[in-house]
Amino acid sequence: MKAVAYSSKICEKELLIKANNKKHDITLISNRLTLDTISYAKGKDVVLAFSCDDLSAPILYKLKEMGVKYVSTRSSGTDHIDLTKADSLGLKIANVPAYSPESVAEHAISLILSLLRNIIPAHKQMLEHDFSLNNLVGSTLRNKTVGIVGLGRSGKVLAQILRGFGAKILVNDIRDVSEECTSYSARQVSYDEILKESDIISFHVPLSESTRHMVDREAIIKMKARVMLINVSRGAIFNTKDVLDALQDEKISKLGMDVYEFEHNVFFFNHSRNPIQDPLLKALIQHSRVLLTPHMAFLTEEALQVIAEQTILNLDLWEAGHTPVNSCTIGIKTGIVPKAISA
Repeated sequence: MKAVAYSSKICEKELLIKANNKKHDITLISNRLTLDTISYAKGKDVVLAFSCDDLSAPILYKLKEMGVKYVSTRSSGTDHIDLTKADSLGLKIANVPAYSPESVAEHAISLILSLLRNIIPAHKQMLEHDFSLNNLVGSTLRNKTVGIVGLGRSGKVLAQILRGFGAKILVNDIRDVSEECTSYSARQVSYDEILKESDIISFHVPLSESTRHMVDREAIIKMKARVMLINVSRGAIFNTKDVLDALQDEKISKLGMDVYEFEHNVFFFNHSRNPIQDPLLKALIQHSRVLLTPHMAFLTEEALQVIAEQTILNLDLWEAGHTPVNSCTIGIKTGIVPKAISA
């Protein structure tokens, strides 16, 4: 099959080439998929996309006109794809449903520990040869109440990790996961209870209409004073303006995010010569109680290997006339799209 991989990164190219083993004719480009770059897909059977690529209705329509039949996204999330439009056009969509949940969970715990122990301020002081301790008093994770929203793959791994630290674990999921919770010494509760009881809340849910702005002014009002929030799922889970206001009011004590609500066309690219103009993003970057990373929770050797292999497997199956089990469009036709908010 002929394919073009948009938003290709140096760190994944060799893995894709190795996984492909010369089976498919794949063109790797670093450009995002947009209306300005869509011409690279001309004459291709497949588009290999990434989460920062634009796969809205106008793009999908043009891809269909150009003869593209398949789209495989090198991500688990599909919120960058208009799946309804893809289905109506007959475009087949597949994703990489799971890749190293340990990577995402370990990143979440890294954010938590770094914020609890003031690692970033300490590092900045050291760079200035300031070895004083007065501003670096932290706290332990042991006996903290940690709420996990979404007990999917990464949420389960985080629960396992937290159990080892001696944290009190609360879980919220739209599924009944009460039996699973027992293996983590956790308790399943309502979302409101998570908000009211947790010292730290970590979000592990995909973006959907039901999860968009789960954290807004109304939700923040219900939270404990000086709560810590962690987001390693999707930026729009948070209403960023409301979260920033709560930070400034110190209702939220610390914030760890690997994602940002308006990250498209910003994250994954070097803007060092073109300073960021987004006032919300600038405020987050400059805030002393915020630790923001550039959507890198997934970025481990283990995860990249799985992504490359599953991406090529999707092509293999399509070429053989089969449908990948991780197809994202069958459910729309049959009405069985899963609505679980765990990831």
